[in-house]
Amino acid sequence: MEIWVNPACSKCQAATALLDEAGADYTVRRYLDDPPTPEELDAVLSRLGLEPWDIARMAEPEAARVGLREMPRDRERWIEVLCAHPILIQRPIVTADDGTTVVGRSPEAVRSVLGAEGTDGRAGH
Repeated sequence: MEIWVNPACSKCQAATALLDEAGADYTVRRYLDDPPTPEELDAVLSRLGLEPWDIARMAEPEAARVGLREMPRDRERWIEVLCAHPILIQRPIVTADDGTTVVGRSPEAVRSVLGAEGTDGRAGH
């Protein structure tokens, strides 16, 4: 399992804490320091069933600086921009070993990639 995180993000901290609590074996990728390649981001988007604009952090100041709102919805171009400015990628993104991928902004989303392994289904524990 791999999780893309920004260590300063509270949602990322909560997601890794949940994975730790579940005893999950995972790798942390600090995607701001080690941005995904366009091919990696394209693969993640395909597994998510989303387009790049669906996972873009439009409220980030960087989004305004690069003109993201005005940019035509060209998948390849958006992927290039998100990879060049990874702060614009929604986080955390969790990919299970079976390829299941979620944007883990809620405990339920993170739990969904854990399956039965190491979880007891109780929220808030």
